[in-house]
Amino acid sequence: MESTQDVRRQGYIRRKDDYLNRLRRIEGQARGLQRMVEDEKYCIDILTQVSAATKALQSVALGLLEEHLRHCVVQAAEAGGRDAEDKVREASDAVARLVRS
Repeated sequence: MESTQDVRRQGYIRRKDDYLNRLRRIEGQARGLQRMVEDEKYCIDILTQVSAATKALQSVALGLLEEHLRHCVVQAAEAGGRDAEDKVREASDAVARLVRS
């Protein structure tokens, strides 16, 4: 169980509503893609929409990564120690996953 000292607000919390709105739009895009396939729309039109949804998800991911670096990593670096090393490794791993996707 986490103590109140361990409970931290996430770095993206100030923009939480923005992220939720963007994710809801992406959800709508995904439903639209399903409809396009169901309706047997032209392949290139579907691929164009897949590309748009992918870019939207990448934008959310980059925003969250930036918030993580500015908030979580900076706080951990200021505190120093093992937590700082862990946060830098987490961020590095996240960047690697984004690059591979």
